[in-house]
Amino acid sequence: SEQMKPTILAPSSSEFGTMHPPRNIVGPVVRRIRDGKGLTQEALAAKLNCLGWDISRETLAKIESQIRWVADFELVKIAAALETTPQALLSDTALPTP
Repeated sequence: SEQMKPTILAPSSSEFGTMHPPRNIVGPVVRRIRDGKGLTQEALAAKLNCLGWDISRETLAKIESQIRWVADFELVKIAAALETTPQALLSDTALPTP
């Protein structure tokens, strides 16, 4: 009888450990705007917590360093905390050069 061989699927890029940096394009823009407003990472994380997003300074640092991906709702919260728009965080200056 013919035995069935298991199908081996490649992991998707959404699975932990399969995406390689940079995992976002907004991190450097977030850092630039935060610095321009004179905010520390701790202060921005506190503002984000007040807006209903439970985020640590360490997670914010990972976002700014492009180690952690950013969900759409998180982008909206970051923009609100920085008093800017999501579009500004996705500006052309954030895009990698081809």
